[in-house]
Amino acid sequence: MIKIEELKSLLKTKGKLVAMIAPAFPVMYSREELITQLRALGFQYVVEVSIGAVKTNGAIVKLLKENPTSRFITSPCASFVRFIRTKHPQYVNYLTLQTDSPMAATARIVKERYPGYGVVFIGPCITKKLEADEDYPELDITVLTFKELDQIVKENGPFTDLTNHKNTFDLVEKPTRIYPFDGGLTESSGIRSILREDEIRIVSGYKDCERVLEEFEKNTAIRFVDILFCEGGCINGPGIQSNLSTQERKRKVQQYSPT
Repeated sequence: MIKIEELKSLLKTKGKLVAMIAPAFPVMYSREELITQLRALGFQYVVEVSIGAVKTNGAIVKLLKENPTSRFITSPCASFVRFIRTKHPQYVNYLTLQTDSPMAATARIVKERYPGYGVVFIGPCITKKLEADEDYPELDITVLTFKELDQIVKENGPFTDLTNHKNTFDLVEKPTRIYPFDGGLTESSGIRSILREDEIRIVSGYKDCERVLEEFEKNTAIRFVDILFCEGGCINGPGIQSNLSTQERKRKVQQYSPT
């Protein structure tokens, strides 16, 4: 894994790097602003992590279809996975750990598409650093928060002429751009066509995570729990700098995404 100081050096020497952007980015940036700055920094390719989310969705749907009586708790949220491992290990076997998170799935796609390039995930979650290091060390994913990206841009900028840089993503996927707020996985995967409403629970926030786990234990009719640890979802992750309310943040993502 490339450390941040090594990354800064690689950017200065125009090393072979791909930026993988988490779908919460519209809370802080316009697409054009973000991508042109990344290319000016030295990233050769910029891709949406929503492409990996499609793979994650497909793997989870496959699990549900192949195990019609099993019960699952989703695991793309690195903070929630660590919460379960440390506070509620009795639920570990319900986690969909056999499926890649969108970050990991995107890294696999990028490494196949752009052999020899380093991958840098940029998003709102500080716990993704632990996920990359502990759960997917073989993928060598470097993780930056949006706040850390802004600091790197500040140190290397200002970029006064961005007109020569391409301002679109190299790899895109529209339906899963809603992943960063509560229910994004369920709504983008088609799970509602597989399960009944009473079999699904969607929740975000620490307190509600505790509540839904208690309900999951008592109510065996619940087959699928879609959980994000931050209140409102990844749009309120600690790696985001914004004064917008949760609803305004969600609206920013929805405006960028198809409805």
